[in-house]
Amino acid sequence: MRRGRTLLAAAIVFAAALVAGTALTAAVSLSGGFERAADRADLPDLIVRFDATARGDVERRLAALPNVETTRYRTEFNGVWLQGGGGRATNGAVHAVEPGRRGYAIARGRDLRGSGETVVEAGVAREWGLEPGDTLSIAGGRLRIVGVSISPDNVAYPLAKAPRVYVDRRDLGRIGDDVNLALAWLRDPARADVTLAQARAVSFGLDDLRFITRDGVRVLIGQAAGIVIALLVAFSLVAVTTAGIMLGASARSEVARRLPSIGVQRAVGFSRASVVREQAARGALLAAPAAAVGLAAGALAMRGAAERLLAALNEIGPGAGLLWWLAGAWLAIVALVAAASAWPAWSATREPIAALLRGGELAVGKRPRRWLRPRPTSPSPPHNAGNRRLSTVSRIVSALGGGGGGLGALGARLASARRVRWAATVAVLGAASATLVLLLALASLLVSLRDDPGTVGKTYALTANLPPSAVAEVERIPGVAKAAERTAVEASAAFSLGQPLRLVGFARGAEDFEAPPLAEGRRRRAADEAEVGVGLADALGLRPGSRLAVALPGGREGRFRVAGVVRALENDGRIAYVREDRLDALGASGNTVVAVRLERGADRAAVGRGLGALGARPSEAAAATTRNRGFLGVLATVLRIVAVTVALVCLVVLAQALVLTARERRPTLALLRTVGAGRASIARVLAGACAAVLVPAALLGVAVEVLVLGPAVASLAAGYAGLSLAPTAGHLALAAGALAALGAAAVAVVARRVEREAVVAGLREEA
Repeated sequence: MRRGRTLLAAAIVFAAALVAGTALTAAVSLSGGFERAADRADLPDLIVRFDATARGDVERRLAALPNVETTRYRTEFNGVWLQGGGGRATNGAVHAVEPGRRGYAIARGRDLRGSGETVVEAGVAREWGLEPGDTLSIAGGRLRIVGVSISPDNVAYPLAKAPRVYVDRRDLGRIGDDVNLALAWLRDPARADVTLAQARAVSFGLDDLRFITRDGVRVLIGQAAGIVIALLVAFSLVAVTTAGIMLGASARSEVARRLPSIGVQRAVGFSRASVVREQAARGALLAAPAAAVGLAAGALAMRGAAERLLAALNEIGPGAGLLWWLAGAWLAIVALVAAASAWPAWSATREPIAALLRGGELAVGKRPRRWLRPRPTSPSPPHNAGNRRLSTVSRIVSALGGGGGGLGALGARLASARRVRWAATVAVLGAASATLVLLLALASLLVSLRDDPGTVGKTYALTANLPPSAVAEVERIPGVAKAAERTAVEASAAFSLGQPLRLVGFARGAEDFEAPPLAEGRRRRAADEAEVGVGLADALGLRPGSRLAVALPGGREGRFRVAGVVRALENDGRIAYVREDRLDALGASGNTVVAVRLERGADRAAVGRGLGALGARPSEAAAATTRNRGFLGVLATVLRIVAVTVALVCLVVLAQALVLTARERRPTLALLRTVGAGRASIARVLAGACAAVLVPAALLGVAVEVLVLGPAVASLAAGYAGLSLAPTAGHLALAAGALAALGAAAVAVVARRVEREAVVAGLREEA
């Protein structure tokens, strides 16, 4: 029995440490990943993009800026054909760099030294299977790959839309002296705002000018990790709190069992402090290996997913620095277990030695308040041991007469008799089940963001590269509900340093084809109104009622009144939805496709074949974005790993609660066995005890998720999409099934343990 109790207590510590290890590994990895990568890459404090201009002109302007320590210049070529390893692309970004500070770090291999060499960004190398020594074709020429870089000024390919490589400027002598990108390192980065204001003042004459600060890059890239960090920290706190409560209950029960031996220690001269130290040392000795194994297992379980997340964000993991955080968590868990073990002993040793020797249960802690005691419904005789035993026997006989239902009700009464512990266990399991439901809802949402365009307001499933005149033919294809023309125009803000943006227009009557959730304002109604994305609104300071001035590719200017701000993910939210006829009136030309909405249950493949017969190459409508699919899948994997560890905590908590109930009700269970009850009957009693905890905990968990956790997480991610984290019937069924399975496993384990115990051992104790 003592060995079993020790293993169960160690399992509680292990489960809590497992959750803490997984959460801590992900949180530490993500929270400092950008800073580690930026420091290693020597990321510039200011990145300036503009149309190709003679280097001398740009250099004179930047030389006039205060606080600038060093500047370097590049020429960036977009839309370059790249091929190497197992991949190729027609939209490659080639950076012609010069000697000096680069702004990127070398992860493998070395940096550029001479002609005929190239460095590829880590995402490209990973996706295409490239290594130093391989060959890469760039616009028909072949260069040898000498290094793989980490470039923290942007996320990695394919999360970034273009594969990026670096070549020596001397390899491209034909490009002349024009540059279109400048990197600036400041003497005092804290005064970057002053430098930026001066840069805007002297930038007249530079077209399509865009400034990106190091802090701006941090905010843009760090948004994706922020919600994950917040969730993981919350989950780890839930796990540690769960461990503290359950270990406290276990320690109290253990001290109650050892009251006579503690009384003997006190009688022979042991001080209160020495008894408490002994209990604390036992707890620490038990927790130390269990916490170490749990933290290590959690860190290993999360390591792969965390590294994939960091790689997608072009960030660097903590390396050996994670060990310090794990060591701190280990110390905290061991201290928590020691305190949970010491407090009941300190409380018990306040009682007289005679009371300790009698082993009275009220020696541990204060006497229960009157309102905690069950109120008798009728006068009863004095409760001596014989009366209590007869009362217990009568309850057992009544339960046996009632069949399984009676045994279950008996178990429920046994579990709820300790009201404070019952409430604490329900609270712990309620928090864990709320977390479990939230994780299921959030993982489902991430998968929807990855796969379902409707999550981000798109009601069409396919796009086809057909002219607008083909809309009627497309609508005649079986399975097509409706089709509409969609035009996307790349433009820029007229009054904000050439801030790039995208205009998306649908024909009148087809506005609902793409309607991201509203953050502010209302839907557009008039031809001169627009709905702007959150990213564009933040960049330009737009609100409902503001004016948006747009410089169009043909040189004309269009003005729109902002009707609403929407949570759009496309183009980082730098997007405006307008009427297509307004774009036609302005003479704006762009990429035009036909958006296709399918009927319910339509065969997508058959519709695709029909579009192919019209000469189109149909494409799946993007959800969050086609490039984010892998990243969102990794996030969902992270949440599923945490869900598994939270489920393990639930299992251990249930087992602990049942073990404590069985331990304290040993005489009752022993009497039940003397009248012929087998393992099945014992299991029904324990199932009733388990249900008395699980049912209210599940209801509490749903309420907490719907009223607290769901809205809180939705507000954290409000910038990404209109999140609805209210649990669906499927989520509730899955969570209920998981909790029922965990409860059944706990009942089976404890019932087997009770059956293996000798009946006489239980009968020796008072009922």
